Amino acid sequence: MVEANFKTMLFGGDYNPEQWPEEIWLEDMQILKQAAINSATINVFSWALLQPSENEYDFTMLDKIVAILEKNHYQIILATATAALPGWMARRYPDVNRTDFNGQVHKFGVRHNACPNSPTFRKYSPLLANKLAARYGQSKNLVCWHISNEYEGECFCENCAKAFRVWVKAKYQTIEVVNDAWNMNFWGHTLYDWEDIVPPNCLADGFGTDRGVFPGLSIDYKRFMSDSLLQNYRDEKAAIRQFDSKTPITTNMMGTYKGLDYFKWAKELDIISWDNYPDLSTPVSLTAMTHDLMRGLKNGQPFMLMEQTPSQQNAQMYSWLKKPGQMRSLSYQAVAHGADTVQFFQLRRSKGATEKFHGAVIDHSGTTNTRVFRETAQLGHELAALGNTLMGARHHSKVALVFDWENYWALEYSIGPTFLLKYVEQIHQYYAAFYRQNISVDLIPLDADFSKYDLVVAPVLYMVKEGVDEAIRRYVKQGGTFVTTFMSGMVNQSDNIHLGGYPGPLRDILGIWVEEMDALPPEERYPIEFSDQTIAECRMLCSIVHLEGAQVKASYGAGKFYEKTPVVTTHQFGRGQAVYVGSMLVESALDHLVTEWAEMFALEKYDTPKDIEITTRYQENQAYVFVINHTPEVVKVALPFEETLDLLTNEVVLKEIELKPFGVKILQK
Repeated sequence: MVEANFKTMLFGGDYNPEQWPEEIWLEDMQILKQAAINSATINVFSWALLQPSENEYDFTMLDKIVAILEKNHYQIILATATAALPGWMARRYPDVNRTDFNGQVHKFGVRHNACPNSPTFRKYSPLLANKLAARYGQSKNLVCWHISNEYEGECFCENCAKAFRVWVKAKYQTIEVVNDAWNMNFWGHTLYDWEDIVPPNCLADGFGTDRGVFPGLSIDYKRFMSDSLLQNYRDEKAAIRQFDSKTPITTNMMGTYKGLDYFKWAKELDIISWDNYPDLSTPVSLTAMTHDLMRGLKNGQPFMLMEQTPSQQNAQMYSWLKKPGQMRSLSYQAVAHGADTVQFFQLRRSKGATEKFHGAVIDHSGTTNTRVFRETAQLGHELAALGNTLMGARHHSKVALVFDWENYWALEYSIGPTFLLKYVEQIHQYYAAFYRQNISVDLIPLDADFSKYDLVVAPVLYMVKEGVDEAIRRYVKQGGTFVTTFMSGMVNQSDNIHLGGYPGPLRDILGIWVEEMDALPPEERYPIEFSDQTIAECRMLCSIVHLEGAQVKASYGAGKFYEKTPVVTTHQFGRGQAVYVGSMLVESALDHLVTEWAEMFALEKYDTPKDIEITTRYQENQAYVFVINHTPEVVKVALPFEETLDLLTNEVVLKEIELKPFGVKILQK
C-alpha cells in the first residue's frame, strides 16, 4: 500500500479546462495564484474528448493543461475520466448502459452511468487508465490519482444477474444453503436451480428501493453491487500501477452514502478522500461525525477533503449561500477532524448545464472582486502560512462509535417494527451527545481492535454476524464498557432471527431478555426515570426488558402496561460492563448518560456554548486545539488552559477568548 505524503497541504479543487478556451486557462492560472491555490484536480469528466472512438485516443488538450499547470507550479490530482461514458460507447455497446430498479434500460446520459459488470466497460475503463498512467505517471507535479468519481448506483441488467449468480454460488456453494440463508420456503419461493436467482428489483422481490420481501437476498445484492463497483476501481488501479508504482490512488467518497461498504473499499485506497456537502438543515455535529467516519476508514489516517463548495450547492432543495466566514469555519472543521487537504468543486463556475449555479472560486464575473474569492484567498494564505505544521497529526480518543454498512442495509431493509427507524440517525444521536461535550470519538468498523478504547458504543447493532459476539464478549470480560441499544442482536448475516430470545448472542453479555418492542407514533414521548431520580423521555421504540443479572439504571414511567420496567440496564460481565438502552432517548437523557461516562473514564471534555466546537489533533508531543464558532454571532468561550499561541494570528491567547461570527482559532499547547 502506497502512503500519501504530500509536502504541503493541498489547497485547490476541480478544474475543467475542456469547458473553456485556452486563453481562459492562462488567465485562471494567475487569478488562482492570488488565492494561494496550489493544486488542481483535472480530467474528471473528459473520457469523450480523450477517446473519440474504440481505437482512437487524443491527449492534445490534456497535454496542454498538464504543461500549463506544471509551468505554473501547481500540484496535479489526475482523474481517470471514467465516471461518464462517451456517447459512441453507449450507442454501439448497449451492455454498458444500466438497467434501473424499475427494469428500465437506460440510454446515453447523466453520469455514473456504466453497468459495473459490463464486459465493454471493464475492457475500456482500465485501458484508458493504463494509457493515462503511461503518459503522465512520471509527471513531477503529479501527487495523486483520482479514479472515476463518486461511485454510486446499482444495475439490475442481465449481465449483473449472471454475475450475481456466480457471486452467490461462490459464497454459499449449494442451492440448498442459499434457500436456508434467504429463508426461501417463505411464500413458496424455493430455489431449484442457480438460474432461479433473480436480482431483487421491482419486477421480482424488491419491495421499494429500501425494503425487501427477502431481506437476505436484498442485502446480498447490496454486498454484490458494492463488490462489483469496487472491482471496477481495482481494475483501474491495477492498470495505473503498471506504469506508476509510487503515486497514491484514491476515489472520492460521499460520507454516509448507503450504497457502498466504505470500510471494505478503504482497504483498496491509499488515502481516503471525500466530498462534503451539508445542506441548510445539516447539524454541524453530523458534518463532524462524517469527517470522523472518513478518518476512521483507515484506522485514524488523515484524509483528503476532495470537494466542498465555496459558496452554494445547486443540487439541494435550497441553494443556500454560505454566510461570510462559514466556508472558512467548515474548512477548518474538516482539518480539525483529520483533513490534510482543503479542496473545492469547483475552481471556475460552469457557464451551462446542471452545475452552472454550483459555487466556484472564480465566479461567472471572472474577477477577483467577489466575497467568495476574497474569503478563499484569506483561507489559502492562512493554510500556506501553516505549511505542514498540522499534516499527519492524529486524534486521541477513548470512545469509539461503531458504524457498519451491512447493519445499515439490514436495518433499513427490515419491514417493521417501524418505518421511521433510520440507521444514520441512530448513530448520529449518540455522536451528537459526545459532540455537545466536545469529547473526541473515533468511528470504527465491527472488526476493529476494541481494546484501544475505554468505551465502545454500537447503537442498533441489528445484525450480529459470526464472531462479532465473541469479540464483544472478550472486550467486556477484559474490562471494557460496551453500550448497545434496542434492535440489537436480532439477526444473523442473512437477516434471519437469532432464535432463543432477543438480543440473541448478546443476551449473556447484556444480562437481559427482551420479550417485545412497542412502536410509538412519531409525536409520542414516553417518560422515563433514572435511578438517581433524573426525569427524561424516550420515543420511537420501547423494549420490554426482563433482567437476567443486569441492574436497572432507568425505568419507564406511568402510562403503559410496561410501566416501571427497565429501559436502561447495566451488567457486570467479567472485569467490564455492558449497557443496554431499550428505547430512543431524547437529547437530555443521552446527555445524562454521556456526562456519567465522561466522569467514569476521565474523558477530556470542554463545556462550551451551543455550536462552539473544540477538537484536538496531536503531533508527537504537540497538541493543536481547534476552537470553532459555527454560529453567525460573536461568542465568548472560557478555556481550561491559559496563554496559548493562536497559529492563525501568532498572538498569545488568554483563558477567555472572543470568537467572531464563524471565527476560528488554532491553539498550540
